Amino acid sequence: MSRLTRAIFLDKDGTLIEDVPYNVNPALLQLTWRAGSALQMLQQMDYRLVVVSNQSGVARGLFTEAALDGVSARLGALLAQYGVTLDGFYYCPHSPDGAVARYAMHCTCRKPLPGMLLRAARERGIDLARSWMIGDILHDVEAGRRAGCRTVLIDNGNETEWQLSPLRTPDLTAADLFEAATAIVAREELHTQPIQGAARQ
Repeated sequence: MSRLTRAIFLDKDGTLIEDVPYNVNPALLQLTWRAGSALQMLQQMDYRLVVVSNQSGVARGLFTEAALDGVSARLGALLAQYGVTLDGFYYCPHSPDGAVARYAMHCTCRKPLPGMLLRAARERGIDLARSWMIGDILHDVEAGRRAGCRTVLIDNGNETEWQLSPLRTPDLTAADLFEAATAIVAREELHTQPIQGAARQ
């Protein structure tokens, strides 16, 4: 049996790209500050990079699922400039108060539920316990914790409710994606350093 890989699960809007509500115009996509360098760093540490995004605009009738293909392609092109490749782009098109009947439902993929992460783990052989979820609201943190990942909250002002619980308490907090990546790398290096004197008898 092949060894499972590890991943960084990334919220899209407000974490990886600047938050423009319900935007599917590829021309308006803009990476957050130093996001390309952040993912470059994480990819060099052999993390797979997987986007997991709530897209209730589909259920609300604001755009179609097909429109997200252009978003995914443009995101890939922006990251390619940094030599970064996304290993997956998952989205939830549902909302219980949606206007489009086929998407108006309670589902298991809409964050804070972990369905997108669990699906990616099954399809891509990801070890969730060795993976991280990074997002800018506590729903992202909860989804990551429910999936069994470690979590980072990007505290950039997008979380406004602050309904805390054990499932909504991040392992790390960072100002932006670059700071989050730096903290993950630092923690990994700390945990892989040999203990001084361990070989002494």
